[in-house]
Amino acid sequence: MSSVPADRLPPRRIDTDRLTAEAGRVLDEWVQGERRVPGIVAGVTTPERTVFLDASGVRALDDEQPMTVDSVFGIFSATKAITATVALQLAEEGALDLHAPARSYVPDIGELQVIDGFDDDGGLLLRPPAADLTTHQLLTHTAGFGYDFFNETYRRLTADHGVPAVATATRASLRTPLLFDPGTEWEYGSGLDWAGLVIEAVAGRRLRDVMDDRVLTPLGMSDTGFALSDDARRRRATLHMRKRGELVPNHRWAQPTDPEIDMGGQGLYSTVPDYLRFLRMWLRGGRSDTGQQILRPDTVEIALRNQIGDLAVRRLPGVIPPLSHDVEFFSGTPKSWSYPFMVNDADAPTGRPAGSQSWAGLANLYYWIDPHNGVGGFWASQVFPFFDPAAVDGYLAFEAATYRALAD
Repeated sequence: MSSVPADRLPPRRIDTDRLTAEAGRVLDEWVQGERRVPGIVAGVTTPERTVFLDASGVRALDDEQPMTVDSVFGIFSATKAITATVALQLAEEGALDLHAPARSYVPDIGELQVIDGFDDDGGLLLRPPAADLTTHQLLTHTAGFGYDFFNETYRRLTADHGVPAVATATRASLRTPLLFDPGTEWEYGSGLDWAGLVIEAVAGRRLRDVMDDRVLTPLGMSDTGFALSDDARRRRATLHMRKRGELVPNHRWAQPTDPEIDMGGQGLYSTVPDYLRFLRMWLRGGRSDTGQQILRPDTVEIALRNQIGDLAVRRLPGVIPPLSHDVEFFSGTPKSWSYPFMVNDADAPTGRPAGSQSWAGLANLYYWIDPHNGVGGFWASQVFPFFDPAAVDGYLAFEAATYRALAD
């Protein structure tokens, strides 16, 4: 399915009074009771402006600082779409060939082999890949990489073979074998971290600097970055772990303060207002709020198409329970992948139509954009494990409330 450029669509009018009442009620409901999350910030945007922004609950259950709309979150995989945007900019300019072998930019990636399993002694059964992997495949999760919390083979590599977890933000954490020949399957994983290294090789600068110059500063995303300012640190929401149903604050968690590499798949902090600016850029056909062209309209149109052909986004099994439950958005709904986002290829029960785009961050952050109706939203919390039933249900209730507020 191809998408119509967002700046050619008249967005549907939103009943902001109804949205404020119903979405605000969802936030307040989901920070109470046994199935609560500690705190939430959520917002809704049209191509023109933010039409809803609210916070409820607290930043930490043992601190009682109220959650505020400018609270800072580790956004985990919500980083990926921003990295993909930079890659698309470089492709627009002819500096990056998305379909060329990625090893032509980052030679190390050409050394990786495919793992076909383990021998009787637990050793790795490796073979050369049938083809070179490309940046296109890195962006679309078809290169062969996985995550140890979603894939049993990768979990064994971390647990039994000394491969560092991606949370360490090291080169060694990325030097994992491929799970299949590039382009033959879809598997969610660390491809965007490698894409960040491709960007650095093309631009000749560290990813954080390239991203700041090309996306964050032009969009006015002043609270987004790989490092926390003193002010942002004071506003940071605390990560919580749900253990046997009880929420426990984890004040020790933070992204590595001096990472070996900037992880393009997971490393950013941000706020809901900042991320809404990013989503609004996609709804505006690639333009910032001030009219600066971040991506060309034709690039936006192409980028939001299904980029994985007949392959499909599949259910992700949670193989490390403290980090993630099993994950499947809208069970039974066919889904594909564009360059930056997951695509629901049929209408979703919340009211989101086919062709809309979405994804998430590991600490139960969720977002979507709907170019057809000109609306998008972001729901931010800080809870492990991922796909926490309470957080997911709250997000879906928030999205459904948004669609009920769309005027006919």
